[in-house]
Amino acid sequence: MRWSIKLGRYAGIDVYVHVTFLLFLGFIGAAQVLSGAALGSVVEAVLFFIAVFGCVLLHEFGHALTARQFGIRTRDITLLPIGGVARLERMPDRPLQELWVAIAGPAVNVGIVLLLVAWLAISGASVGGLDWDLTEGSFATRLLTVNLVLVIFNLIPAFPMDGGRVLRALLALRLDYAKATQIAATLGQGFALVFAFFGLMGLLGGGGNPLLLFIALFVWIGASQEVGMAQFRSALGGATVGEAMLTHFSALAPHDPLARAVDLVMAGSQQDFPVVNGNQVVGILTRQRLLSALAESGKWTAVGAVMEPSVASVSTRESLEATMAAHQGKPFALLPVMDRGVLVGLLTWENVSEYVLIRSALGGHRAGPSVLPQPPILRR
Repeated sequence: MRWSIKLGRYAGIDVYVHVTFLLFLGFIGAAQVLSGAALGSVVEAVLFFIAVFGCVLLHEFGHALTARQFGIRTRDITLLPIGGVARLERMPDRPLQELWVAIAGPAVNVGIVLLLVAWLAISGASVGGLDWDLTEGSFATRLLTVNLVLVIFNLIPAFPMDGGRVLRALLALRLDYAKATQIAATLGQGFALVFAFFGLMGLLGGGGNPLLLFIALFVWIGASQEVGMAQFRSALGGATVGEAMLTHFSALAPHDPLARAVDLVMAGSQQDFPVVNGNQVVGILTRQRLLSALAESGKWTAVGAVMEPSVASVSTRESLEATMAAHQGKPFALLPVMDRGVLVGLLTWENVSEYVLIRSALGGHRAGPSVLPQPPILRR
């Protein structure tokens, strides 16, 4: 994620903190100082905020380490002011696996609650009378309250919270994956409407809780995206890369001048090109690299001098769903498709989306751009 600072690598997973998190941390300290709080209170407020996000980080590691047990790697974990994000390479294929991965995060928070209860009992402090606005009580009591809130909030059966995934996994034990997702997403959007209603009523009544409106929007968008991804995966089911690849394309040689690439761009719709030396794909010339090189060194520069080298490729017989899942969120312009060592096609997000639309239409399913997930932004 852009504008993120790496904190380190733990259990084989890179951990990042977004710069907005640090700004929010500074805002908390500044707000305490401006309110006239003593230095000790300022330090405690900042430490409490860090402790809360330590619990969030452990929550995300719960998801990541459980997913690892099913052979699913986690690309990284990023801490944001609104929570944490663990980027799994793919979602589990089996409902029970998704159930365990989804419930692992809240289970970590339950474990933290039990540890804090034990600590308070040993220290002789009272556990009762939790103040849900976090303005009263000891450090440990307030941290206990936060973890209870995290458990309750995350188990709401609405995407993109863990509860929505738990519900989808339970439904998928009996129903088709796409149907299970649709039911869970519809319920999630129902919760979003409830949140929005109470948020608006609060604002009209003068009390107001803008956070409920933010949560409503967050849940509504998350549910819509899950439906799109489920329909996308369903349409890819059973297809191979060879069925969806682009077969009419142009290739460049390393010694070709950029002028040839310009001619090909102007003559057709192709904007990114594989660079081939004999039968071997040695690189890719993207539109962005072409434009930059034209501006810097002119159209007679050799393609090999500006191409992106070391290109990953896929086979015609590979699963299309597995291939797209493996490259979800990764920046790529195109993937060369090989058959017996020969370049036979190209795979792009745009072409796969067209294939999904056509396959859905032939299958009698309603499909359109509104139900398809948008391709990731290609950093070319």
